[in-house]
Amino acid sequence: MSYEVAEALIDIKGVGFRPHDPIIFKSGIKSPVYCDNRTFPFWPEQWAKVIRGFEATLILNRIDFDVIGGIEAAGIPHSAALGFATEKPSIFIRKEAKEHGTKKRVEGGDVSGKRVVLVEDLVTTGMSSLSGIEALRAEGAVVTDCLAIISYGFPEAVEKFAAAGVALHPLTTFEVVLEIAVDRRMIDEAGAASVRSWLKDPRGWVSER
Repeated sequence: MSYEVAEALIDIKGVGFRPHDPIIFKSGIKSPVYCDNRTFPFWPEQWAKVIRGFEATLILNRIDFDVIGGIEAAGIPHSAALGFATEKPSIFIRKEAKEHGTKKRVEGGDVSGKRVVLVEDLVTTGMSSLSGIEALRAEGAVVTDCLAIISYGFPEAVEKFAAAGVALHPLTTFEVVLEIAVDRRMIDEAGAASVRSWLKDPRGWVSER
């Protein structure tokens, strides 16, 4: 499944490499890669692999849940589709509370006392995911598991999820994506080595120009 999802991501051109011209994440981390899962709904065949992967993950890990929640905005299509596929209610979590109306972050239904499994498209530092989990718990939800299409596997994200008591279940990792990309000659060995160095120490990584 990990390779199937990684190949699907590459097939929709949702990943690219820029070891000599890095982009900058919102967190300030310089990155030699980019990963964009937002186009999956445009590719139904590949997107179906993601949703089936989520369903299999829920079963294999025996995750008990009442509601599926998606983080605004990229997580919402996947959480809604998964809710439909599993015949479970789905809600979404705003990144910030509205400045008008009810000023809620959790939208779509009452989650008090219910087990909510969170769905993310991509996990980098884990900040947005854990912020959403805090919002859900503030509404009385029980959250112990988070599904993601892909994770960079940053050490700080691993530590944050562990500290929050949440198990992260990525369908694939960037290590797998990188392996396939090397096989397909999307990046050479020198560039791949630079990306691996970044994955181990994203904040200390220096681009090679």
